[in-house]
Amino acid sequence: MKHIISILLENEPGALSRVVGLFSARGYNIETLTVAPTEDATLSRLTIMTAGSEDVIEQITKHLNRLVDVVKVVDLTEGAHVERELMLVKVRAVGKEREEIKRLADIFRGHIVDVTDKSYTIELTGVQEKIQAFLSALDRSAILETVRTGVSGIGRGERILRVM
Repeated sequence: MKHIISILLENEPGALSRVVGLFSARGYNIETLTVAPTEDATLSRLTIMTAGSEDVIEQITKHLNRLVDVVKVVDLTEGAHVERELMLVKVRAVGKEREEIKRLADIFRGHIVDVTDKSYTIELTGVQEKIQAFLSALDRSAILETVRTGVSGIGRGERILRVM
């Protein structure tokens, strides 16, 4: 089962490396990873999407909590949360394809952020299933390049990940 683990860690050199090393050493796969400083410049928020049974996720969480740089760990999928991923996709758009691709981008609430005479670059945000559905709706030969950020997530409502 897919799990989104949100980690607050010290914004120090090597902190990310130690977290990734823990996953590697234990044979756990990271499907997506995003990291950036938080509103507190001394902390970064790392969001990892991984898959595993409840026991595996519990072990990952325990191991993460033992790392010196880690301040707090939360499995967002244990409660209500919002998750999104950003994708930029460059597609071939010539002739009559141009209007069809524009229509498809509109249906998926994507935005065309760059236009040339032969291509569009489309920005799309949403859950991974939406992004995958958009890619599946495109003619595979039209896709020139994709860039995806990985999942970012945040708890809903009053659920806040911060140092108390």
